[in-house]
Amino acid sequence: MLGVKMIRSKYLKWKKRYQGFSKMRRKTKSKRISLTRALLKLLLKFINFEKELQIHSKLEFTPQYYKRIATIQKIYEQQKHHFDTGEKIKDRIVSIHKDYIRPIVRGKEVKPVEFGAKVNKVQIDGISFIEHINFNAFHEGNRFIQTVQKVQGLTRKKVKIAGADKIYATNKNRKYCSSKAIQTDFIPKGKKSKNHKEKQKFRAIISKERATRLEGSFGKDKEHYHLKKIKAKTKKNEILWIFFGIHTGNALEIGRRKAREIDKKTA
Repeated sequence: MLGVKMIRSKYLKWKKRYQGFSKMRRKTKSKRISLTRALLKLLLKFINFEKELQIHSKLEFTPQYYKRIATIQKIYEQQKHHFDTGEKIKDRIVSIHKDYIRPIVRGKEVKPVEFGAKVNKVQIDGISFIEHINFNAFHEGNRFIQTVQKVQGLTRKKVKIAGADKIYATNKNRKYCSSKAIQTDFIPKGKKSKNHKEKQKFRAIISKERATRLEGSFGKDKEHYHLKKIKAKTKKNEILWIFFGIHTGNALEIGRRKAREIDKKTA
């Protein structure tokens, strides 16, 4: 109808070949290379065919369609460059539907790699705030100083006590805490001080509070406020979903505290 010759893709043939390769126990390098080369050629054939169809049809499609086609072309460029050079892919696209998602290596036994937003969250007296959110992997320990400054900006008070995970205990963060007289649960370096037992008890209290409140809040947000499986279809909506999930938990926590205060007054 459009005067465009249909391509001979042999799609079913390559689909069966890929399925056979994926079921192999021993995947040799030579077979992987030959299959990857063939699949890249097949993808390029479809991309060129789609361009030819657009030229002959002269139809206007939705912005989502053009965005998805551009994403597929970028994926081909990334994979082709990786196949030819062996260089690591920067900002690798792992989803056509959500091109902003990046793989984040967490090292967990059940889920070694996770996909989605990474959030650096801070708690002030049990109330959670988002300090930084990004879909690319980042080192939380490098954001300790910004987190302390954010807390001081929100409370208008100087931070005196801070509990954080071991990943935050860098030399830079230790020096900052010493210069600002901030007590932390970081394990000290060097020789033990004279009052190390008292400091150890104090660190244990901080660490326990952080583990029960902050770490527990992550599981609560995921299980009770629909952050375990976010069904948003765009990046902005996904960020908004996370924002409302966390602050819904804050609103309920504040409500419980006020209810307890009323019960104490009436008792």
